[in-house]
Amino acid sequence: MGCAPLAYLLWSEIMNYAPSNPDWKNRDRFVLSNGHACALQYAMLHLVGYTVSLEDCMNFRQLKSKTPGHPECFATPGVEVCTGPLGQGISNAVGLAIAEKHLSHHYSPQVFSNYTYVICGDGCLQEGISSEASSLAGHLGLGKLIVLYDDNSITIDGPTSLSFTEDVGKRYEAYGWHVVAVDDVVNGLDNLRAAIAEAQAIDDKPSLIKVKTIIGYGSQKQGSEKTHGAPLGSDDVSFVKNKLGLDPTQAFQVDDDVRAFWADVTKAREARMKEWERIYSQFASSHPEVFKEIERRFAGECLNEEELIALLPKFEYGKDKDKATRQFSEQCLNALAVILPEVIGGSADLTPSNLTALKCSGDFQKNSPSGRYLRFGVREHGMAAICNGLYAYGGFRPFCATFLNFAGYALGAIRLSALSRFGVIYIMTHDSIGLGEDGPTHQPIEMLESLRAMPNINVFRPADSNEVVAAYVSAIRNRITPTVICCSRMPVTSLQASCAKKACLGAYIVLDNVEPQLILLGTGSEVNFCVQAAKVLVEQHGLSVRVVSMPCQEIFLQQPIEYQKDVLPGDIPTLSVEPSSNHGWHRFAHQSICMTTYGLSAPYDALLEHFGFSTANVIDVALLLLHFYKNRPVPNLRDRPDSGSKGFDNGLHH
Repeated sequence: MGCAPLAYLLWSEIMNYAPSNPDWKNRDRFVLSNGHACALQYAMLHLVGYTVSLEDCMNFRQLKSKTPGHPECFATPGVEVCTGPLGQGISNAVGLAIAEKHLSHHYSPQVFSNYTYVICGDGCLQEGISSEASSLAGHLGLGKLIVLYDDNSITIDGPTSLSFTEDVGKRYEAYGWHVVAVDDVVNGLDNLRAAIAEAQAIDDKPSLIKVKTIIGYGSQKQGSEKTHGAPLGSDDVSFVKNKLGLDPTQAFQVDDDVRAFWADVTKAREARMKEWERIYSQFASSHPEVFKEIERRFAGECLNEEELIALLPKFEYGKDKDKATRQFSEQCLNALAVILPEVIGGSADLTPSNLTALKCSGDFQKNSPSGRYLRFGVREHGMAAICNGLYAYGGFRPFCATFLNFAGYALGAIRLSALSRFGVIYIMTHDSIGLGEDGPTHQPIEMLESLRAMPNINVFRPADSNEVVAAYVSAIRNRITPTVICCSRMPVTSLQASCAKKACLGAYIVLDNVEPQLILLGTGSEVNFCVQAAKVLVEQHGLSVRVVSMPCQEIFLQQPIEYQKDVLPGDIPTLSVEPSSNHGWHRFAHQSICMTTYGLSAPYDALLEHFGFSTANVIDVALLLLHFYKNRPVPNLRDRPDSGSKGFDNGLHH
């Protein structure tokens, strides 16, 4: 209710949009960062003619409605990003603004020239993520990013004076933003109109317009935290309607003159889109190849699996030196960037460690916006949210990188990638205790399971060069599922039977014997320990052993059940090996060599030996596992996939 004047001005006079074509490439992007105010956005979408009906508005927060309790981009036409957690929306908006600036310079300002408008509140500006993203936005000079700060001095606990007394304007000036204050939007909109025009005229700085508003305006409780999330109550609703000249006996009413007004507004906006389409058609005629590339990018079209594998680096067993998988990742990323101009991204100040620099492109900076490499700085959470904004714009496949342990700093935005169905590529190096001397603060013993627990995310931990190829192929092919590629710092030995095409299935057999008595199941750098252990178990103990590499649990579980049973029948004693939490491995293995404590600071080879990730310990635990199941039936894990069965527990994790 307090933001209604802001929304009215944006939709009636300022923004370009087209309800008939919500995906119009050059539409202005609007982000409601304080997403708890989404009823206002739904009302505006209804009034201007998006497919949000009055009935949809009446079904607010009801099952499967188009009007969920916070804006969701996959649920409601006209909503660009999911903005429930505070601070995410304004951070997404930085990505949206980067996207426009890059495409405008890379292609043409005739085709791409939109603004990104944001309404945000005190909560958004208190969240640390907004500081990260806003700082970078000022550095990059994103002049077409305009934020309207709903400065109502209220949060859920009460007045902001309880916890938030900083000078927001001075903070944003320090970030390099243009800042202006508007003290009143109740008695007229001329000052806000002028402030927006001033912001539009400044092309080298993002703008923050600090707008003094009254929460719950018009109600008996206006100005109080009591209007934040609770219904006003029938008496107060009647009070508001009487005050505004509405019929208090009618719900969800829209007068004819109001409908006529918004119909005229929408007609004018549709005409602007038609004019852009005329210009775009002329551009297509004069630049046919560029036009095809733009259309392909926004359609999300990509090469098929075989074509991508053929274009990515080739690795041969016995000919390539042992390298860390982050080094193979560097080769694959750079190969993709050459053939796919939509690949854009960077690292959280770890480029020399993550190995993510793009050799085919310079940096995206204030004065070089055609570059495709982003220097995110030490801003993991903001980085991930900015990549969500890049993806939401359309025509981009963004990537970002840090150490796997610090995915925890970015987890809120990574979760929104998965929820929003944004195929962001996360490159996470230093994937285990094998990073060594940096110690337990940097060793991600629980992060793999934390990520795997999310719906709609693929977590790859490749064992060698060919599996890294598979990870990138899968990441590019899965447009609506984010992918986390977890790469090692320590060198790995190539697997003789590794295969990019098979690794794209999530798990496959890398060493087999007739009628296996035992299965060793590994990921990443530990698969080689399994292979070496299997050879000893075959040659010295006369056992028949299979080794399975499982670079991606999620994709393996998407395969036909027949394939899953061929690889992991479920009733053969199975030992998993991964220097991470064992949670989740009960679905695939009867016993795990895993981490049950934090790591230590030491050289990586000493750490692996200490925690049981060695060929010798894999052999010992495998023999104990077989002994345990000797003369007793082996439980079939597939008969109870969700039972939580972990086989036996005899303290042999290490």
